[in-house]
Amino acid sequence: MKISEILTKENIIKDLKSFDKESVLEELSNFLKDRGEIPNKENLLLSLLEREKLGSTGIGENVAIPHAKIRDIDKIITVFARSQIGVEFESLDQKPVNFIYLILAPENSTGQHLKALARISRLFKNPSLRESVLRANEIDQIYSILVDEDSKFT
Repeated sequence: MKISEILTKENIIKDLKSFDKESVLEELSNFLKDRGEIPNKENLLLSLLEREKLGSTGIGENVAIPHAKIRDIDKIITVFARSQIGVEFESLDQKPVNFIYLILAPENSTGQHLKALARISRLFKNPSLRESVLRANEIDQIYSILVDEDSKFT
């Protein structure tokens, strides 16, 4: 599974407006509802908040990968969002989060979202990728950086 198969330029948010975890999750839910990708923003937000109660999806190194399985979709949906100033996300390393990569999977899918999680986690382990994405000025640049770096993995 390549990033280009699950992320479109239209699903990149260059500058998040939110400053804390719950607001970010709400902003992402509103974004997907406004784009017509999900029918019910409240169900999505509730699913994401429930998942966060199990443990923060802030994995460290300024990265969070919130994820949920929801019944209202039939394919993986992802959104990449960037916060220049950083968001308090209760991350494992207590650092603010600049990169949020949301993954939604159909309720009945098994391994798809796990493959996506692993791919995204590996991608964002690269410090030069994180720095490049933080410096990028345009959505097209962000998308190209992510897809180009991902293409280096088999």
